[in-house]
Order: sequence, then structure tokens, then C-alpha cells
Amino acid sequence: MKQEVFFKDLGIRHYKEVWDLQEILLKQNVEAKGLLANTTNQSEREYYNDQINNHLLFVEHYPVYTLGKSGKEEHVLISDKERNEKGIEFFHINRGGDITFHGPEQLVGYPILDLDRFKTDLGWYLRCLEEVIILTMEDYGLDGDRSPGETGVWMDVGIPSKARKICAMGIRCSRWITMHGFAFNVNTDLKYFENIIPCGIANKKVTSLQKELGTSVPMYDVKERIKRNFEIVFNVYLV
Repeated sequence: MKQEVFFKDLGIRHYKEVWDLQEILLKQNVEAKGLLANTTNQSEREYYNDQINNHLLFVEHYPVYTLGKSGKEEHVLISDKERNEKGIEFFHINRGGDITFHGPEQLVGYPILDLDRFKTDLGWYLRCLEEVIILTMEDYGLDGDRSPGETGVWMDVGIPSKARKICAMGIRCSRWITMHGFAFNVNTDLKYFENIIPCGIANKKVTSLQKELGTSVPMYDVKERIKRNFEIVFNVYLV
């Protein structure tokens, strides 16, 4: 039986607003799981179990650099003054991974999933997120790939001089509830990546769907394809 995942497209939002929303959804699920684990009353168990909900949020952010909890600030190559002048926000956040950029025409997906209802394996979860993007790239006739030891989706991984990243990923997990997720460059202005060492990897470039196809791609079309591929990979239905 397929599980349901509550889907919401938030449009374009400031980063902190959506970070706060993720924290609220994660906290609600974590608290419900804690109460569920501490009761043997059947009616209470059914109630708390119903309070644990899976979510998928789509959003485009206003320009922002985010640094993961293990990231290095020296991977930010722009001064605070220059960054502020360009209107780019900055947050040191609680996901894994290093520095990345979010901005308009980049599709960011934030799954809030209870992996106890899927598989309690973060490696499996990240590979599934990658597979969603790889399948979506196949829809556009492109070959997405994984880079051993690195999360995200890449192109031409086997050719060091050409290897480039099209989708970054970083997650947090608490009591097997996930947050944060993926950032897929669709028609993204790649100049923003020149101010950082993306994901802390100096010898690989970044790319976008637009750059690879040589034409801009409607965001609504990309969203629909990712939604469909998410349902396939995770064996869920979005509501």
C-alpha cells in the first residue's frame, strides 16, 4: 500500500522562512513519535501515529548561500560587504555538506519523511533522492550520474576535466525524520557559484538544465516530472 506525502509548492521564499517551516514539521513528527513510543494504549497509539505525516516542499529561494554544519567558511570567496551589496543572504545551517547557493530558477525540494516508514538507512535515502533527479534528467535526454564518495547528481564524472554538478544535496535527520534535501539547477544563474567553492569541491564545476540543453526549461514542467519520479522512487503518492 502506497503511503501519502503531503505536497506543497511554496513559490519563491526567503531561506529562513522555509527553514523555520521545516523545523516545525520535523518537531511535530519527532514529538508524535516520542509519544507513540511511550504509550501502550491502542487508541492513543492510533492517534499519535496519525500525527506523523510525510511532506514534500518545493521552493525557489531568493539568493542565499548556506553553509552546512561541517562546512568551512573559507569556501566562501566573497566578503560580507560584497555579499550584502549583491543582496545575497548567508546562513550557517544544520544540514550535512558544505557551502552551496540557492536562488531563483533553481528547484529546491525539502522532503520531511519518517524513514521508519520507508527504510532506516541514510545512504539508501540519499541514493533515492539522487535517483529522482537522474530519472528527471533522463526525461530530458541527459545522463545524470553519481560521484563515488560525494552526494548529489553529476555529469561526466569519469572525465575529471569535464565533471560538473547539476544537483546538490544535504540533509538532517532526527529520530529518522528527515529535513533539508536537494537543489536542482534548472535555469539558475551560475555566476553566483563563482563566489564559493561549491560543496567544498574545488576541481569540479557546476551546471544547469538550461546550460546542458541550450535553452531555458519551464519550471512547471520540471516540477511535474520530479513529482512523478519522486512517487515512483519512494513508492508514494503526493496529495
